[in-house]
Amino acid sequence: MKIILDHIMPFPLASIQHGSESIWGNYIELVPGKHILLNASSGKGKSTFTMTTIGLRRDYEGKLTYDGRNILTFSPDEWTKIRQEKVSVVYQDLQLFPNLTVAENLILKNKLTHVYTETELKEMLERLEIDNKWEQKCGLLSMGQQQRLAIVRAMCQPFEWLIMDEPYSHLDELNAKKCMQLIDKRCGEQNAGFVLTTLGDSHGYQYDQELKL
Repeated sequence: MKIILDHIMPFPLASIQHGSESIWGNYIELVPGKHILLNASSGKGKSTFTMTTIGLRRDYEGKLTYDGRNILTFSPDEWTKIRQEKVSVVYQDLQLFPNLTVAENLILKNKLTHVYTETELKEMLERLEIDNKWEQKCGLLSMGQQQRLAIVRAMCQPFEWLIMDEPYSHLDELNAKKCMQLIDKRCGEQNAGFVLTTLGDSHGYQYDQELKL
């Protein structure tokens, strides 16, 4: 699925000076299967990019399309299908259920898509060294543990794009690398692309494209 930002300018960011390389106010194509790093300093709209690209914000001028269709024309039912099958997201605020356990957070998502077995879910947690938290409530996890859990949860669906909003901000280099390996494997299985927003760290990964805000 090709995503095109055709001179998108969010209203809250219109008064800020944006460079010629910025995605804001320019024509940008997100080509299917590409691994993209979106680099920006604080306050330049990383979270705005995420929420706008997945249709949760409409306060912008310009046109944003999925495979040539303006996303503003999608019905609620169409968005439901898109968010279950086409686009998966790791939100900056993670949007986990703090009073549910790690297991419940994952199984709740996985029941909608039937992507993994419980054993496979535990294996992914083991790769990220949080398998011992299976029965623990999410609200009791550290932020770094919650970020790893949110990444695993985002894997629990088919997708053509994975949009991640600063998913490693509370992770050290080793854990970020382990997450990157898991993401790379899952995207490869589906020929999917991803966009990872960051404050500047590439986390040692070779990206196909770097964009700026």
